[in-house]
Amino acid sequence: MAASSSGQPHLHTLYAEHHDWLQAWLRNKLGCLFTAQDLAQDTFLRLVVRPRELDAGQNPRAYLTTIAKGLVVDHWRRAEIERVWVAAMLERPEATQPSAEYQAIVLETLVEVDRILATLADKPRQAFLLAQLHELTYAEIGMRLGVSERMVKKYMAQAMLHCLSAGADFRAALA
Repeated sequence: MAASSSGQPHLHTLYAEHHDWLQAWLRNKLGCLFTAQDLAQDTFLRLVVRPRELDAGQNPRAYLTTIAKGLVVDHWRRAEIERVWVAAMLERPEATQPSAEYQAIVLETLVEVDRILATLADKPRQAFLLAQLHELTYAEIGMRLGVSERMVKKYMAQAMLHCLSAGADFRAALA
């Protein structure tokens, strides 16, 4: 494999040597050539956006597989969110359906919220969702989670701080 002056394989060489293999691996996982093509490209795009030097003994395919597995999980999570969103929209009368643009914005927001909440510890995430989606009191949440009301307050503070931090990180990335 050709290497740069730092000893790292050139991205184009890495792409040439492993793209077809990665795409076949993704197709086997996903059962869809088009999605496999997209995620293979996204895998290499991650290497462009966040370059990382591979150790001389490191297997490039193992590294590519690790990136691709994360993208597959993201794809499946997004597909589930889309499925639930479409089902919710189908329950509404056509006259009350939001515009396609608005629906796309809401879907992207839901995916981002899911991504943020997925990085939150389990109990704070559960407490937050029970409060926000089910409108339970802190006492009710404590009973469900088997913790004190004071602990629920702590979980809620952690969840809100986490969401605020993620929002600040997102705004900084846009700037």
